Amino acid sequence: MTDSSLLTSPAAIAFSPLTIAPAQVIRGAGILPQASKMMVRLGQHPLIVGGDRTLEVVRPLLVPTLEQAGLTVNQVSYAPDCSETRLALLKQAAINHQADVIIGVGGGKALDTAKLLAHQMELPIVTIPTSAATCAAWTALSNVYSEQGAFLYDVGLAKCPDLLILDYDLVQTAPQRTLVAGIGDALAKWYEASISSGHSEHSLIVAAVQQARVLRDLLLQKSVAALEEPGSTVWRDVVDASVLLAGVIGGLGGAQCRTVAAHAVHNGLTHLLQSHGTLHGEKVAYGILVQLRLEEMIQGNRLAATARQQLLSFYGDIGLPRNLADLGLLEVTLADLQRSAEVACRPQSDIHHLPFDVTPTQLMAAMVSTTAPTGETKLQEAGHSQETDSVTSPSVLSPRPFFP
Repeated sequence: MTDSSLLTSPAAIAFSPLTIAPAQVIRGAGILPQASKMMVRLGQHPLIVGGDRTLEVVRPLLVPTLEQAGLTVNQVSYAPDCSETRLALLKQAAINHQADVIIGVGGGKALDTAKLLAHQMELPIVTIPTSAATCAAWTALSNVYSEQGAFLYDVGLAKCPDLLILDYDLVQTAPQRTLVAGIGDALAKWYEASISSGHSEHSLIVAAVQQARVLRDLLLQKSVAALEEPGSTVWRDVVDASVLLAGVIGGLGGAQCRTVAAHAVHNGLTHLLQSHGTLHGEKVAYGILVQLRLEEMIQGNRLAATARQQLLSFYGDIGLPRNLADLGLLEVTLADLQRSAEVACRPQSDIHHLPFDVTPTQLMAAMVSTTAPTGETKLQEAGHSQETDSVTSPSVLSPRPFFP
């Protein structure tokens, strides 16, 4: 288990560089064709990195304006994944093009790939999200996967993007499911940061955790209305929350504001081919329920049970997965589930930022009982009292929305 004192000591924080935010963020409806004016200062030979479908959508909106500005443009697909093999091919493509700036367009994996490519080549990076499924357009972090789509490791980058362009019209072309997934991914900021970092007294970490609570409250308040009115003001608010505010939290908190069980569960699930039809944020949202269930089962925490029941209702309202069946894993074998749990419990896994130990067997029990009635909380399983857990589990101190 990771020694949390090493992560939060004054010396560690003093020498940890903070990558808080992109150098510049532009947002608005229909702004992409004008974006070339902002890119000229970053380079003359941009390489656009995205998925096959995204490149087709973005090409008529972006490439003509870049060429009219005198830039020499090339584009290349990152598909099928942000993997070491694909990154090597993209690096060669960038060298052949003599690229001096990378432009990432697409969802989380496309943007992670573009950011990591720019990091490896020490080039400026522009991110253009085509959905609100993650905060990848903001962050100085990339996830690397195997050729089969299994999570391997993440890479901290030297900086956040030089320019982030959030075009609401472009985001609105994405399936609504991607925004729902983004809501699930953003919600995890509170449930994970509060339990990993909620007791910190360092100003920026305190600010990050409190912003995570505000983010959660905004999403609980506004998501249903946003999904009913795509393109509306409330819809833009939720897009901003999922893409931008979620990124702010990671920037402020830095390496000390950790992901915990929700993302560990996601990482484990990616090792099951059956899970590849679901989105990152869908797996993470399910992982939040698993994390709360662990707090119930191991700590006997009734506040965690209350939070879980609240989220189950909210998930039902907006269409987030509440159990393995909703993830399309109803027929998953016991062996597959065990393999996923073992990956999630590896020694370096984020699950060990929980304030208690978790075994693969305990995790499997939580994974198959995310919709269990509150009454099934086992108060004495780990020898903890409800009163003690009510104080020591910050992720559920405020289970109701903060705003009235």
